[in-house]
Amino acid sequence: MVALGITWILDGLEVTVAGSVAGALRESPVLQFSASDVGLANSAYLLGAVTGALFFGWLTDRWGRKKLFSITLGLYLVATAATAFTWDLPTFALMRFLTGAGIGGEYSAINSAIQELIPARRRGWTDLVINGSFWIGAALASGASLVLLDPRIIDPELGWRVAFFGGAAIGLVILWLRRYIPESPRWLVTHGQPERAERIIGDIERRIAAEGLHLPDPAPERNTLRPRRSTPMGEVIRTLLRTYPQRTFYCVTLMAAQAFFYNAIFFTYAMMLTDFYGVPTARVGYYILPFAAGNVLGPLLLGRLFDSWGRRPMIMLTYTASGLLLAATGFAFQAELLTAATQTLCWSVTFFFASAAASAAYLTAAESFPLEMRALAIAVFYALGTLFGAAAPFVFGLLIESGSRSQVLLGYLLGAALMLLAAVATRFFGIAAERKPLEHVARPLSWD
Repeated sequence: MVALGITWILDGLEVTVAGSVAGALRESPVLQFSASDVGLANSAYLLGAVTGALFFGWLTDRWGRKKLFSITLGLYLVATAATAFTWDLPTFALMRFLTGAGIGGEYSAINSAIQELIPARRRGWTDLVINGSFWIGAALASGASLVLLDPRIIDPELGWRVAFFGGAAIGLVILWLRRYIPESPRWLVTHGQPERAERIIGDIERRIAAEGLHLPDPAPERNTLRPRRSTPMGEVIRTLLRTYPQRTFYCVTLMAAQAFFYNAIFFTYAMMLTDFYGVPTARVGYYILPFAAGNVLGPLLLGRLFDSWGRRPMIMLTYTASGLLLAATGFAFQAELLTAATQTLCWSVTFFFASAAASAAYLTAAESFPLEMRALAIAVFYALGTLFGAAAPFVFGLLIESGSRSQVLLGYLLGAALMLLAAVATRFFGIAAERKPLEHVARPLSWD
């Protein structure tokens, strides 16, 4: 879990650092970025994440989960370290694109591994906690920015470079941790390597037996499968659009709603505090810390209910609560009932539920489709959600620049409406995948 979850910590670190150092990049005597240059670099990161998710997701289903761990992590390490040495907009944007590609590729490989290596009775909670660890990285980046961007401590021109290079240093720890993650036995079997799969399962069983735990007899169920090297793209498309069209619509709805909801608030978080509450830029990091805490605690405390109470009721609860709380926060904001502190408190409570909802979207996309195309399916829904959500910072930026609280309220209500729409979709299309083997949720394509 640590070796898998630390990638989300890195993603949270990267996104938050990019937002925190925006002022330093504009004031840099070397880069001298404009506001639009900073926006272009952030867009390059998101475009890289989408591209990397799709390309490496396709490779993950072909080459295996473990091999792609090394490739995508290696790309991330090199690109984020190189960002610290960039000298103009093209080099900076290119390194941000490649950094995003590495992180995006990790999404597919890791979510596939979570599903295929974690017992069914713990799969929901584990997936939510690992995906929610994004906000540990956000908190770390917020704390680091208070030091690295303080001119009394370090030259900001050096500070922003150290901030990006720090991501590479953390990434080196992952290389050591990843050796504890085996290849997915499910992937090995479907790709004609049953001997390797048997060795991995045998090692796990011997360790469990050595701890004095009893292993039940093998399940009586037997299935015949035809190993394959890869799955044709035509079969992937047919599976998404013809075999599971309702699941495809449902996953797109969940991913798009949470992506718009999150990006709308998070990417304009600092602007809201500075423009409407007069919070100095250097102190924004203090307000991100409680927001990050709410995002971490949501999946951690609510995650077990996704396995016990069930996927459908918990997804409906978290999406509905997120939408209603954001709408209530918007009305309180319009009525000028909030301060910077109480606004942050409202966001923290809202995203306690929204963080679990967002992680549940990844969980649903990851477990709802056959093994042979799992990583690519995750990548497709991540890409669609990210592309839809990419409009949110621009829309909310315009609303905030208007200076009108009523205009900002409209943005809040739009985000809330999308979350409520996803809750309604769950009522009709939600999947009861809790405590079920993956093969019972979606039959493998290679089974006869």
